Amino acid sequence: MSVRTINLEEGLPYVKEALYIFEQEFLRAKKSETVALKLIHGYGSTGVGGKIRTAVLKVLQEKKIKKQIKGFVPGDQWSIFNETTRNLIDICPEVSKDKDLEKCNIGLTIVIL
Repeated sequence: MSVRTINLEEGLPYVKEALYIFEQEFLRAKKSETVALKLIHGYGSTGVGGKIRTAVLKVLQEKKIKKQIKGFVPGDQWSIFNETTRNLIDICPEVSKDKDLEKCNIGLTIVIL
């Protein structure tokens, strides 16, 4: 079991390109032993949202509704006090060592596959 990190803001792609990269990495992860994805999407140069972040969260919500993922935790909720985080730690204890846990980093999201 493993966690894979995907940097969706690398190279400053447009939203469409970032979502394409996410989808390709998502499909690759589903075929492997990957339990979770750590998506680095940033939060926008103005610090008020970010187009990639907004689009990724929308796609993840759709995937959760369709039961394509078990859940996701936005970085500002990536805390041991969050039930979804605790569930992921139970499934994959290595995430408890993530350097961003408890940092309230809105520039990332954890996806449980």
